[in-house]
Amino acid sequence: MRRRWRAAVAVTVASLLALTACGGGDGAGQGSQTSDKKKVEVFSWWTGPGEVDGLKAMRAIFEKRNPSLEFFDAAVAGGSGDKARALLTTKLQAGTPPDTFQGHAGAELQGYVKAGQLEPVNFLYDELKLKDVFPGQLIDQISVQGNVYSVPVNIHRSNVMWFNPALLKKAGVTEVPATIDEFVTALEKVKQTGKVPLAIGSEWTMVHLLESVLLGSLGTDAYNGLWTANADWSGPAMTKALNDYKTILSYAGEPAEDWQPAAKQVADGGAAFTIMGDWAYGYFHNPPDGGLGKKSKVDFDWAPSPGTGGTFMWLSDSFTLPKGAPNRDGAVAWLKVAASKEGQDAFNPKKGSIPARKDADTSLYTDYLAEALKDWNTDRLAGSIQHGVTVNDAWRVKINEAVGVFHTDRDVAALQASLAEAAKSSGQ
Repeated sequence: MRRRWRAAVAVTVASLLALTACGGGDGAGQGSQTSDKKKVEVFSWWTGPGEVDGLKAMRAIFEKRNPSLEFFDAAVAGGSGDKARALLTTKLQAGTPPDTFQGHAGAELQGYVKAGQLEPVNFLYDELKLKDVFPGQLIDQISVQGNVYSVPVNIHRSNVMWFNPALLKKAGVTEVPATIDEFVTALEKVKQTGKVPLAIGSEWTMVHLLESVLLGSLGTDAYNGLWTANADWSGPAMTKALNDYKTILSYAGEPAEDWQPAAKQVADGGAAFTIMGDWAYGYFHNPPDGGLGKKSKVDFDWAPSPGTGGTFMWLSDSFTLPKGAPNRDGAVAWLKVAASKEGQDAFNPKKGSIPARKDADTSLYTDYLAEALKDWNTDRLAGSIQHGVTVNDAWRVKINEAVGVFHTDRDVAALQASLAEAAKSSGQ
């Protein structure tokens, strides 16, 4: 499986390079200038329902503010950004960066900084007084040695359990599971109905599930301790957590192609649960032209993933200023929109995320998003693995490979050994 996965990635990158040479997400290539406007290549992985709508809303503000610039959507679909990041690595190594690219706050972003691929954007923070409106702990995650290297546009929550209330009622699940043991009991009850207990997607969604299980089984302090010099990846607590993961994964249906079809199984009543980030809210909730048009608390509902109540496992999408950006001024213009209250309030309600800014219009954030705003300000924090907060790209790839093998062999000892080796080789 590991060899097939690596081969698939290689083929994908080659195909994407060929595609990018011809054009990008908006159907126009960099070489097909059709007006006097100067293109600004914005590289992201926002191609699905909800995220596309959010990007379009922010793009409209950018184009209104900058009539002499033309937005070039260089979004790449697939794998929670895995395919986009693989292509981006190739472009950066070749010295052909986009004007700006999406990067997760935390270890993932810091990897680009340490590779010397980004310009600091302190000048923007000074000009726009951004340190007054972004949380200090978030600025820490996008800074290296006193320099700030990106502009965060949102905060997402990773540890969300989405479920179908009618299906749980039919299965005799009367209380929303709050612990891992309660979750396993609920999964078993659903299994007896003949429905899929747990919907999953492609390989990255299994890593996404793993991070929530680790948090729920280990507890917040021990989970956060995994990213320190005293981390214990080989001990009995980790063995128990991985056995919990094995048990939960045994109730999963056949993997869907990605997170959206897995989430749709829940919304349509074919599956009871899925563990997915809160971008799923935009997909469930948005009208049918950009989502499923489902009704919250009726067609779908949510709770913290089992065992993680009171902890907000977070991630943040941000945009960067690459060294050698072909249109640096255009990139800076995009960063100003991404940083703005107007831009974030247009983007986030559609994306299913909350703003990075502390001065957003809270009236725009209702239903699930109102809960997320409250929890972000009151809960304990833990960083996502799959979405770049706690591990750099090289470490994350090793975790993904180990989980991919585990999905086939279900060997807990081998998985634990692989995760411990990945942590050791990361230089932790």
